[in-house]
Amino acid sequence: MKAIWNNKIIAESDKTVVVENNHYFPHDSIKKDFFKPSKTHTTCPWKGEALYSRG
Repeated sequence: MKAIWNNKIIAESDKTVVVENNHYFPHDSIKKDFFKPSKTHTTCPWKGEALYSRG
């Protein structure tokens, strides 16, 4: 599975986790040059806390 943004591959893995038809990439599969830390987060009762990175 590949995540593509602006015609560039920003994540690639054959070990994504699918939840409600959404693919979640392992942290070590993202290309960190396209991301930076963010203090933004959300909480889901069954997925827990999600932290976001901004590109």
